[in-house]
Amino acid sequence: MCSKVASDVHHSPYDALLLVSFGGPEGPEEVLPFLENVVCGKNVPRWRLLEVARHYELLGGVSPINAQNRALLAALADELNAHGPPLPVYWGNRHWHPLLADTLRQMTEDGVRRALAFVASAFGSYPGCRQYVEDIERARREVGPGAPPIDKLRLFFNHPGFIEATAERVAAALSEIPVEKRSVARLLFTAHGIPVATAERSPYLRQLRESCRLVVERLPLAVSPSRGTFGWELVFQSRSGPPSQPWLEPDIRDHIRRLHETGGLGHLVIAPIGFLAENMEIVYDLDVEVRQLCDELGVDMVRAAVVGNHPRFVRLIRELIVERLDPTVERLAFGALGPWPDECPTDCCR
Repeated sequence: MCSKVASDVHHSPYDALLLVSFGGPEGPEEVLPFLENVVCGKNVPRWRLLEVARHYELLGGVSPINAQNRALLAALADELNAHGPPLPVYWGNRHWHPLLADTLRQMTEDGVRRALAFVASAFGSYPGCRQYVEDIERARREVGPGAPPIDKLRLFFNHPGFIEATAERVAAALSEIPVEKRSVARLLFTAHGIPVATAERSPYLRQLRESCRLVVERLPLAVSPSRGTFGWELVFQSRSGPPSQPWLEPDIRDHIRRLHETGGLGHLVIAPIGFLAENMEIVYDLDVEVRQLCDELGVDMVRAAVVGNHPRFVRLIRELIVERLDPTVERLAFGALGPWPDECPTDCCR
């Protein structure tokens, strides 16, 4: 899928942008084929696939992620049309239509010479960074020697656009809690769990913690009057794999139970900072399972929205493009970690 922009791009070293996402089914008949694509080559039992498929039944077999990506694609095309650089925007998924290979085939037919890729993942890990690069290269090989080279834009976990957009989403959620209760409310940032061994070979945890800290620092005093001692923690969700394999902890539901048992938990805000778009893992894990748990415990839970197509986040993508085209442009980043390099170290996220 491609969204066109109006201007000429002949003077740029890049003549297209590729939005790369995970993908998701858009009807009941697509659920199992999609899940089979996701677990292809992995030893996942059939009963587990059928169990996950039932989660999709709650939404009629439609994942919200593709609608989110279409909205982001349209907003990004408008942003580039209005402010440049004038790049057509293509969209390809790793696991469902539009598939990366099909999109790269279209780009090749359209005469794209070289493209930048914006990967819908803010943090460095094997599944969130290196695997996307591998899948892009696999799709290029499938298309053949005419496929354009693709250069991935850098990680943006501490970019002002991501932090500010996330802080606005969290502030909006906090504002739903009564004013007199906000100072004692708990804020849980959640991200996708990964195996401990995988995390140890990546900057995933360090970047997540830095993003959480930066977001809390930027919460307006009106919604977080005691933000200096504001109670926030990083938790994980969507665990998969065998029970014998250690994964990042704490699990969000286990942690909510512990908080409730060790002094009560009245008001809770959950911010899915590890996800950019609404998807089934957010909808089922948080809006169904976690909400059901909070209802059982008598906890008032509010879930913050993802950044999605927040205007500041859309502008972030344009800023990443501009800095890549012009090395004299400031590379924006909050905090001590600074801007992440365009290319990760060779031993990162193995």
